[in-house]
Amino acid sequence: MNEANPAENEGAKTTFVASLRLHLASDKMPRPAPEVLILELLLAAGPGHVSGTALARRLGVSRVAVWQQMEKLRAQGFTFTAVHARGYRLAAGPSSLHLALIAAHLRGHGRDCPVTLLDEVDSTNDEAARQLAAGRAAPFAVLARRQTHGRGRLGRAWHSADNGNLYASFAFRPRLAPARMQTFTLWMGVNVCGLVANFSGATPGLKWPNDLLFDGRKAGGMLTEARMDADQIRDLVFGLGLNVNSPAAAWPRDLAGRAISLAEHTRAPLDLNRFAAALLGRVLLAYDRFMDGTFAETFADLWNRFDVLRGQPVTVLQGGQRVSGIALGIDDEGALILRTAKSRTARFRAGEVTLEKNA
Repeated sequence: MNEANPAENEGAKTTFVASLRLHLASDKMPRPAPEVLILELLLAAGPGHVSGTALARRLGVSRVAVWQQMEKLRAQGFTFTAVHARGYRLAAGPSSLHLALIAAHLRGHGRDCPVTLLDEVDSTNDEAARQLAAGRAAPFAVLARRQTHGRGRLGRAWHSADNGNLYASFAFRPRLAPARMQTFTLWMGVNVCGLVANFSGATPGLKWPNDLLFDGRKAGGMLTEARMDADQIRDLVFGLGLNVNSPAAAWPRDLAGRAISLAEHTRAPLDLNRFAAALLGRVLLAYDRFMDGTFAETFADLWNRFDVLRGQPVTVLQGGQRVSGIALGIDDEGALILRTAKSRTARFRAGEVTLEKNA
């Protein structure tokens, strides 16, 4: 989030954790990895228990093999309770991102998305772009626990420490004309806001074109990047940095008072893995609705629900020009509409917006 320019792309420089195909369509769902199936069964049981015999039967292995798998999960931060004649219960999971746990939450949601989770990466957007350029089939997602050169719009750096936040990029090949994509980031933004509101009970505001706010403080940002092929967008990467569980004391001095996490706002930590799974499903569904055009049925209402600028005095900086006025929302192409001091209407497709609190 600070204003320093990111360093030049230094390549992947990543620590690989895991990459797992998450086949979720019930009519073609292959047998999941053993740890995913164990976690799925235990999650489905909720506060109840699942017997070792039932787990062994579902996995098609011996009870000793089930115990070995659970020991591996314990070493990764899971806690299980065992009750004689009743079986196992999932008592707690790791607070950091865990790919098998995300997959277990996702199964049954009817989605199919390959996900790569990295300990560290320069930028999830850059990694997704590299994988697209290498020919990886889309869609897919790249998640990271930490970014060394995370960035937002206009090359600004995004503070990306490993402290319970979410850094994610989603890769697509839309094959659409650029004009069709003008409202893409805005549509994704209202979907992320809707997910956050449903998940946490706290409703964020959306500051045109790509910032999520709580009480005027930044909780998240989005960055969409595309590569053209003739008159079509060939590769598209939608990136999201979201402050989920970082404590207030963790912000660098220049961000203190300007940044906020969901946990700080709600005063309770969120289940990061369950949230990540919900985000994967929501983004993929939103992309499908954008591609088939049905997003237009709800886009305006969703934007109006989360828009923090409407009716407020703002200043737009575009190039070297500053224009002040009252924000009136957006038009059908996603441009910000301002009523200027001379009661004229101005539209902006790009620019930096400042909310004039004391105007």
